[in-house]
Amino acid sequence: MVRPKVYGVDVDAETRCKHYHSDVDVIALKFGCCERYYPCYECHLETADHEPKPWPKSRFDEPAVLCGACGHELTVHEYKSCDSTCPSCGASFNPGCQLHSHLYFEA
Repeated sequence: MVRPKVYGVDVDAETRCKHYHSDVDVIALKFGCCERYYPCYECHLETADHEPKPWPKSRFDEPAVLCGACGHELTVHEYKSCDSTCPSCGASFNPGCQLHSHLYFEA
């Protein structure tokens, strides 16, 4: 399986970046403006040539979250109901990401 490319600053093999790099910072999120994965909003601000737009609510059934541990792509609905754990490999996701949900997913 070929993993989608993840854009950002100092992105490692499990999608950690310059801004978020703890053991549980292993997701990347697809932005609605460019349909590219970034580890975080700050990476998009630093590296994209346009303003970020969250993933549209009308597309919450499409893959928009990437598990950096195993490469599994989750829909927004799957991600929001996964209890901060990858349903494919069991990797723990940072539960604090929920605090920034409005930056990534249309309300």
